[in-house]
Amino acid sequence: MNDEKKPYPSRLNKKNRSNSILNMMIGLVFTLVIITGAFIFLDNGEQSAQEPESVQITTDTEQQTSGEESNTEEADAAEDSEKDSEAEAEAEEAKKAEEAAKEEKEKAEEAEKTKEGKVTVGGTITREASNDPIVAESIINTSWEPVGTTQKGKHVSVYEKDSVDWKEKIKAITYATGLAEDNMYVMMIKNGGGPQKSIGVVQSKDQSEKYRVHLEWIDGKGWKPVKMDVLKTLEGAY
Repeated sequence: MNDEKKPYPSRLNKKNRSNSILNMMIGLVFTLVIITGAFIFLDNGEQSAQEPESVQITTDTEQQTSGEESNTEEADAAEDSEKDSEAEAEAEEAKKAEEAAKEEKEKAEEAEKTKEGKVTVGGTITREASNDPIVAESIINTSWEPVGTTQKGKHVSVYEKDSVDWKEKIKAITYATGLAEDNMYVMMIKNGGGPQKSIGVVQSKDQSEKYRVHLEWIDGKGWKPVKMDVLKTLEGAY
């Protein structure tokens, strides 16, 4: 029988107890490591899910500078708008002035045409040289119309001054020559070769314009100019 020494039971118990405590401590440390890792992981996840808000701090100087820039931009925009309005107004005034000048020119030209017996509303003007030494030219204007009449019934040509027929003859002569009645001397009105034809000789009061107008009566419509001679002189004109 071997006489080997065996450990005493009390020593074995102490050793087993020490191993158990060590194992418990190792398990506790491992558990703490797992818990700590879990907290770190969860904390990182929450930080990733919640993006931090960007807070911009504006100093008083920056606010003032921004306000000044905004005011400057608004002032510039207002100034540009005012300039645009002024430019538009000037363009409109220029356009109106141009139209007014054009209208005045047209009126002047129309007055000159009327004065020369050249009114051509829907008609044509024929100018003919004359063999008559006192006639500069003869004019026929197809746009001439009867001047109207207040006379009723059968027409009888009258050569008495201040009669209705006489006044209507003067009206037709004024219409053809373009001379105003208060700027015209009536030198003569006579029969024009028939009961419904007349001839009137007139000149402007400054004697620069002289005309011989041939008239024809249109029933219900009055006297109508049919021909006008531009005279060089009144001698031999009537």
